[in-house]
Amino acid sequence: MKTIKKIRVGVLFGGRSAEHEVSIVSARSVMAALDKKKYEVVPIGISKEGRWLIGERVVHLLESGTKIPRQLARVLPADPTVKSLIPLLPSSEHPVKGIGLDVIFPVLHGTFGEDGTVQGLLELANIPYVGAGVLGSAVGMDKITQKMVFQANHLPTPDFVYTTSHYYKREATKFHKQVSLKIGYPCFVKPPNLGSSVGISKAHNQTELVKAIKLAFQYDRRVIVEQSIKQAWEIECAVLGNDEPRASVAGRVIASNEFYDYDAKYVDGKSQLVIPAPLSKKVMTKVRLLATQAFAALDLAGMARVDF
Repeated sequence: MKTIKKIRVGVLFGGRSAEHEVSIVSARSVMAALDKKKYEVVPIGISKEGRWLIGERVVHLLESGTKIPRQLARVLPADPTVKSLIPLLPSSEHPVKGIGLDVIFPVLHGTFGEDGTVQGLLELANIPYVGAGVLGSAVGMDKITQKMVFQANHLPTPDFVYTTSHYYKREATKFHKQVSLKIGYPCFVKPPNLGSSVGISKAHNQTELVKAIKLAFQYDRRVIVEQSIKQAWEIECAVLGNDEPRASVAGRVIASNEFYDYDAKYVDGKSQLVIPAPLSKKVMTKVRLLATQAFAALDLAGMARVDF
């Protein structure tokens, strides 16, 4: 009987961003779902300090905060001829012996993972990976640049203004006035390069705006302030494919809080997901079309979730 060689998949998770814990939860789901008859799963964790680790115990070690054993630490060289994770500190006990990989499935959330940085490393190392490339990852992560691309492609997106920490220190009053005149209240204040609603606030007046901007600057050197849509529904649509992507039916998220914040997503367990979303056929068709158009505009690949 012929033995079929399994594809060795490195599942990459954890990382240095504020979404470290969320990434571990996602990775558990991905590793549980991978068909063990087809794939040899190699868990690759990244600590909050940025150290790469490998082994079956990695998930537990990252969750527990236990001191990482020296022999688990690995590094992925940018050398395209290696294509392996090699020991960070080789010794006579643990000589340089690479763990070769056929493909990497990045399940990192936020900065140093979804923003093109890891994708760039994998390109240099010449290791195939799941998901968007460097450009699509970077633009898809950055809410400011992303919205500019949507506008250029005539895709609907809420009005917004943004500033940097440098200019805000000099012209805070001017920026507050800009928000009041162009965006109005309530509005959403966000760090452009994070997900999972980390650092996001809904401001109902200028006092809350100032507080929200201060919070967002803890996570990024820029801040985006976005228009709040009245009586909005939270709609999500999955997209799969490459040059001819296909959109799933859309689902509706009913948040347990005033908006779909971190607690509503991951903590209180009270938010509801309705699939398919109770939309008219016309609106559902439009949502699915816009999802694939957004996917193409950002030059994404493989898979994405498009939010409305």
